[in-house]
Amino acid sequence: MGTMVRAAGLRGLPALIDELGGDGRELFGRFGADAAAPATDDAVVESMAAGLILEAAATELDCPDLGLRLAGQQNISVLGPLSLAIESADTLGEALDCATRFLFVHSPALTVGQVGDPSGRPGVVALCYGSTELEPMPPQSADLGLGLLHRSVTLLAGGRYGLRSVHLPHRPLAPVARYTEFFGADVRFGQANALLRVPQALSATPIAGGNRMLHAAALDYLSSHYPAPSLSAAEHVERLITQGLGSAPVDISAIARNLSTHPRTLQRRLSAEGTGFEQILDSVRRNAAHRLITGTSIPFTQITAMVGLTEQSALTRAVRRWFGSSPRDLRRSS
Repeated sequence: MGTMVRAAGLRGLPALIDELGGDGRELFGRFGADAAAPATDDAVVESMAAGLILEAAATELDCPDLGLRLAGQQNISVLGPLSLAIESADTLGEALDCATRFLFVHSPALTVGQVGDPSGRPGVVALCYGSTELEPMPPQSADLGLGLLHRSVTLLAGGRYGLRSVHLPHRPLAPVARYTEFFGADVRFGQANALLRVPQALSATPIAGGNRMLHAAALDYLSSHYPAPSLSAAEHVERLITQGLGSAPVDISAIARNLSTHPRTLQRRLSAEGTGFEQILDSVRRNAAHRLITGTSIPFTQITAMVGLTEQSALTRAVRRWFGSSPRDLRRSS
């Protein structure tokens, strides 16, 4: 059995399928899921099945913007017990920290966090939405997840929040105008990650209805009832490198600071697990390079920066070492 996600993440989908002329109960059942589950707070579904249900519904019902439609109908309440902690935070930065820390309560397969601006603009950061299991993330799942993140920030901020642009890893599923209408900003496709580029100052935006005592109680409840999944040092390092690749320092000192440990201590832990920092970094770069070269049309010069290398010749050498061919030949053969 794969990683499970709370079925509430698909809340509203069975009814939407029926409205579009399909059979929500049949489609859910086809993938081993109960169409009644999204309406409950405790039911779960396999993350792989959730992705397949979205993709099948969009294809069979000729509804390419299905993920965006569903996101437009949802709100933070689909996150269950996590939603109270988010909505009671004093600021958007505090709410994001809470979501980053406890999103595993909704699904261990999903991540959200703040990373550096991939465009390198001063005063701009990115809110990144991703998956630890589905790589690449199914397009409808990416649209739904990033769409819900955008809708949640909008609701918490009390309206428009200065969104600069939107990045999506896939090609447009619906007319581009549909995406710009939904997000109210420029949308760029075929990018490395699903993210929202926002003002750095957004984190200080107060949340109407923030309640420090309620927030503390909600965090205490989450901490006591949902212990964080145990990760090895290597898994922690891999996640941090993946989140910051191309937009943040990838040296062991920066990663160790993020983990509140000393670089030598971290290296010893990795060694005890049979690996090392450079091995993990090389593996993350390899996977990112393969995805960007074979799955997008992004220029190689840009891919070089996105995988944390400084010269295109370094990318060429690395790709030959990893895959036995040049970046151009690898793209042609995909």
